[in-house]
Formats: sequence, structure tokens, C-alpha cells
Amino acid sequence: MAADELLPDPLPADPMPMFANWFSEARTRQVQPNPDAMVLATVGDNGSPSARVVLCKRLVADQGFVVFFTNYESRKGHELTARPRAAAVFHWDTMQRQVRLEGPIVRSPAPESDQYFATRAFESRVGAWASKQSEPLASREQLTEQVREVMHRLGVGPGAQGEVPRPPHWGGFRLWVDTIELWAEGAGRIHERALWRRALTRKDEFSYTGGLWRATRLNP
Repeated sequence: MAADELLPDPLPADPMPMFANWFSEARTRQVQPNPDAMVLATVGDNGSPSARVVLCKRLVADQGFVVFFTNYESRKGHELTARPRAAAVFHWDTMQRQVRLEGPIVRSPAPESDQYFATRAFESRVGAWASKQSEPLASREQLTEQVREVMHRLGVGPGAQGEVPRPPHWGGFRLWVDTIELWAEGAGRIHERALWRRALTRKDEFSYTGGLWRATRLNP
């Protein structure tokens, strides 16, 4: 990796603009199958961690949060409701970069969830109603029947547009970042790593106010 692609020295006071630049570049270059993909880790009732890939649909760098959408009744939905804190990882292998995030979780405001849901394909909107995410399924035919039942109940058919409202059990989560690590691959596995932390103060149901970031470099 070229010197100008490593982490700057001294480190920036605020890491979020650099994260935003990396994210934008990954999208522009269309790296990997989906540059929006991030691994999201949560914790269950028994203290056991679980992880899965979700899509980051929004990054608000000036405030310091990312947004993803899911079924609130899914395993991750229940875990985040019970223990509203999570960790996430972006890894853009072809760019030789990685970003790790940690922080508290809140649900998105309803208009944010409504706006994104309206942009989803018709089949995806129907699927949000039909899938009882994370619950046992007897067969593929059962899922197909659930889709047919939803389409009948909503009075819609294939190719229809705009007639499928957002289910009340589906919407966004905001991960407010209080810890972020930026990683850039270095020659001979002498990688560049830096960690930033800040305190967050709850502002309202959906947002926090962030304090000043504290930065430190890490050994690879």
C-alpha cells in the first residue's frame, strides 16, 4: 500500500470523515459483491455472541452513526432490544482496509424507516411481511404459502408498485459509534491501526451527543 493510503500522522482528531471517505470510495469502486456489507455482532440472553452480515444503508459522519434495516422480531432484533449495544466490521479486501465500530443501538425514527422501505423492490416489501425471520420453517412451500397469503391479504400482485406499506415489525436501527478502529494493510503484515473513543450522552429517543474523540495508535 502506498504511503498516502496509510493512516495519517498525526492522527485526525475526528475519525468519521476518514471512515466516510473510505466508505464512499468502496461504493464508487464497487469493491467486492457489496461494499455496503458489514458484519454485525450482538449478544444473546445467555451471553453468547452471534454475528451476521447486514447492509449499511446510511452513514451520518458528522453525528457519528450508521443505519441498517431488519425485522425487529428477528434474533438480532430481539437481542438488540434486550441489550442495545453492538459491534460491526467493514472489510474491503481489495482496498486493503477495515473499519471496526462499537456503540449503543437505537431504533430509527419511523420516517427514516418508511423512506427506505419505499425504495425496496416490490418482492422485498412483500417478503418483509411474509418472513417470520429467524423462526423455524417446516418447508420451502410453507414460506411460499406465506408470501401468497400476504399478497392476497394486501391485495397486490407481481409487478405492483407502491401498495405495500412498511410492516410495524420492520425498520431501521442506528448504531451510534463511541469506538472506532481504522485498519490499513501494510507490507510484511506491519499494518496500520488506530483506535478512537468518545463519550456519548443520550439526547432523545433516537440520538446522542458525542464528546471529543481520543485517539491512539495500536500495534498490528
